[in-house]
Amino acid sequence: MSKEVFLCAISNISSGSCAEDCGFCTQSSKHHADIQRYKYKDIKEIVKEAKVAKANGAVGFCLVTSGKGLDDKKLDFVCQSAIAVKKEVPQINLIACNGLASLEQLRTLKKAGVELYNHNLESSQNFYKTLCQTHSWEERYQTCLHVKESGLRLVCGGIFGLGESETDRASFIQSVKSLNPFTMPLNFFHPNPALPIKTKPMDEDEALKIIQQTRAELPNTRLMVAGGREITFKTKQNKIFDAGANAIVIGNYLTTSGAKPNKDIVMIKNAGYEIASFCNE
Repeated sequence: MSKEVFLCAISNISSGSCAEDCGFCTQSSKHHADIQRYKYKDIKEIVKEAKVAKANGAVGFCLVTSGKGLDDKKLDFVCQSAIAVKKEVPQINLIACNGLASLEQLRTLKKAGVELYNHNLESSQNFYKTLCQTHSWEERYQTCLHVKESGLRLVCGGIFGLGESETDRASFIQSVKSLNPFTMPLNFFHPNPALPIKTKPMDEDEALKIIQQTRAELPNTRLMVAGGREITFKTKQNKIFDAGANAIVIGNYLTTSGAKPNKDIVMIKNAGYEIASFCNE
């Protein structure tokens, strides 16, 4: 496997305005989590964040909105944000993560400069029913199929440590494999007192095993360790690359803080890996 590690940053451009009941998500208004909430972030601030991400070595920048999916107003906002970022930071791969989306909406995003679309299955088809009742796993899978058809590259993964069984994990990985995504984000549950899920952070060695198992099933997919990295792997974060990960999210996450990017870069280099440069594959 290549010794390069790809860095990605995310921007929470619309926070905490989701009416869905996903038991793992602090952005659901049903859980009343203590997070920052706003309808739309100022586009100038989004561009500024993209510039900082690029300066920190990120090759990907993701525009994330809360909510079940896209309506006309939200689609227009994401498109305007994408156009503004691409104008100021052309050498960055632009990702959108805006929930359920139709084929027409995804094609509109592509025209605005978005190159990848992130929509996670989150867990297995069977287990997802216990996590969310306001929309179905099947709707998520269909959006991923729309992404493939639209010509955008698919980013699709999920969350481990929600109380799922080993069978659920295996089923989930096989479902993602069937979609052959460009990138698979591996998130590890970050507990929050407002959420109905009360599991503790996963053991480091168990989490490393999950990366190894996923890499064995998806040998050519970019595996990105994302949310929960710091609290899950703790002092073993440098081990994720030997286990098979070749990408991470740098900076802050949607509603939780991450490590300083320069600290992550030092960690990567000390582990014997290099920071990947921009590539528009």
